[in-house]
Amino acid sequence: MLNRDKSGPKRNSAKVVNESQVNDVSSNSIALAVKNLSKIYDSVAGKVVALQDINFTVKKGEFVSIVGPSGSGKSTLLNMIGALDRPTSGQVYINGIDIFSLKDSEIATMRNNLIGFIFQSFNLINRTTVLKNVKLPSVISGMSTSEANMRAMKILEALGIADKATQKPVNLSGGQQQRVAIARSLVNNPAIVLADEPTGNLDTKTGEDVFDMLKTLSHKFKRTIIMVTHNPELSESTDRSILIRDGRIEQDVIN
Repeated sequence: MLNRDKSGPKRNSAKVVNESQVNDVSSNSIALAVKNLSKIYDSVAGKVVALQDINFTVKKGEFVSIVGPSGSGKSTLLNMIGALDRPTSGQVYINGIDIFSLKDSEIATMRNNLIGFIFQSFNLINRTTVLKNVKLPSVISGMSTSEANMRAMKILEALGIADKATQKPVNLSGGQQQRVAIARSLVNNPAIVLADEPTGNLDTKTGEDVFDMLKTLSHKFKRTIIMVTHNPELSESTDRSILIRDGRIEQDVIN
């Protein structure tokens, strides 16, 4: 298990992020910038505002948690950042690229190359091996089989599960499956990793192990990670917490 730093400042000593701390989208230090983002759905009951005028930036190597009650807009925001759904208005910039100014085919390519996804339910393909699951994004991007195999095995080894490469995910523990999902999210060296409740289906001990792994990826290997979580203890252990309520940012604090 990776060691968690339990000595850091708690929420009551957190520093609120203000406008002067929000950098320009073109800065080389910025991995993600969300500008005036809104999402409105039509329903039989009328228009539903899921997100309204969301603005924030994330620095390269920063570990940010997005928290809030059910129905607050967390998952909708993550879908916008991950280019899984288009906003009603506003922009999302990844490495300075306005992703929604691209064509659908270009968005699909960008999503595969610049964004890594980690899901609560793992979303692994159980009929094939761990190695094939991990290397899939590389294969889609056109990488040669030999290079994709080499890169996938290197990441599996770093995560301590290289010995599971020929097994099928269904035969692994929950923690091992989530490590496979993390490996898959990293194989294309993405600009950002999006983690949607990555510890939600795990027991407390295994969940802490997975969280520690994400924290190490951010702090030691400078990966940019954005994590949706309901766990206040985990959110307070990230570099920064963004609280979403009723589709708006209620608080953005440095932990």
